[in-house]
Amino acid sequence: MKPLWVIRILFLGLCTVGGYALSQVRPEFVGHPYSGTYGMLIGFGFGGLLIAVDEMVKGFSLRGFSAITFGLLLGWTVAFLIDHSGLFENAEDPQRWLIRLGLFLAFGYIGMVLAMRSNKEDFSLIIPYVRFSPQNKPDNLLLLDTSVIIDGRIADLIDTRLLEGLVVVPRFILRELQQVADSSDAIRRARGRRGLEMLNRIQRNTNIEVRIHDGDFPDEKDVDAKLVRLARNLNAKLFTNDYNLAKVAALQKVLCINLHEVSKSLKTILLPGELIHLRIAREGKDKGQGVGYLPDGTMVVISNAQQHVNHQVEAEVQTLLQTGAGIIVFADLRNVIKGDTAFITK
Repeated sequence: MKPLWVIRILFLGLCTVGGYALSQVRPEFVGHPYSGTYGMLIGFGFGGLLIAVDEMVKGFSLRGFSAITFGLLLGWTVAFLIDHSGLFENAEDPQRWLIRLGLFLAFGYIGMVLAMRSNKEDFSLIIPYVRFSPQNKPDNLLLLDTSVIIDGRIADLIDTRLLEGLVVVPRFILRELQQVADSSDAIRRARGRRGLEMLNRIQRNTNIEVRIHDGDFPDEKDVDAKLVRLARNLNAKLFTNDYNLAKVAALQKVLCINLHEVSKSLKTILLPGELIHLRIAREGKDKGQGVGYLPDGTMVVISNAQQHVNHQVEAEVQTLLQTGAGIIVFADLRNVIKGDTAFITK
């Protein structure tokens, strides 16, 4: 049984016992010959009602609750000022009671709705010099999943200060990394250990803070579902290399950044006629072709370069072919040059 339901059952039992105890101490509250039974039913019904309300608002965050409370207080303050403004002094008591009830209900509702639609900057305008989050802590939360930690490029982005904020690593992600590192499969074991090394590297970086988050969702069995839910609750950016996770996060209005997509957008843009320098890595499929790779991994097929494998060459870009795996560049050989450094010139 889930711990939450254990607490709910215990609370329901306490409400039932409390209803019975109240019926014995003040039987006039129940007003029935079988006051004990009725008291237990009333206590049970009260506890069940609260559990039903709890189930209805289980997706409600503490930030939302704080905003509603503030909006309710603000609306009631306006209603109180209107009620005591002297506009309704000539009204009879029954009408005055109805007017007061209408004012508090109307302005309470309006205050809650406006508070839910507002952001923290709006609150800082209403209450000068007061904000709901400490200013010495970053608001930019970076939530990392297993794939992006193992990949390692996130550590390079943090080293170059392209990413700034507070790195959040859930404890259930740490457990998954440890399970991968302890795997009997040599490849999985190597991936898991690389992930732990990358995480240690990020923690050693003095330019960013790393926190292990203990939050978990026992009702969610899938790690991806836990990540999306945690990112939504923390209002954090989710970093991943998993295409499906990114799509699921987008459907749930969670900001998710796929490093593969970022890498594609940062690839070098080549135009026909540009000269490139690279090393011929292997022979091509067609006769006379040589294949090389740019520093970003883009494959270049060079005509008349088959005999220059393992040599540095200069080639002129002719055409670019877009495929499902990326862009393939077709170029003509111009010169064979000496040197080991691969670079691009325009």
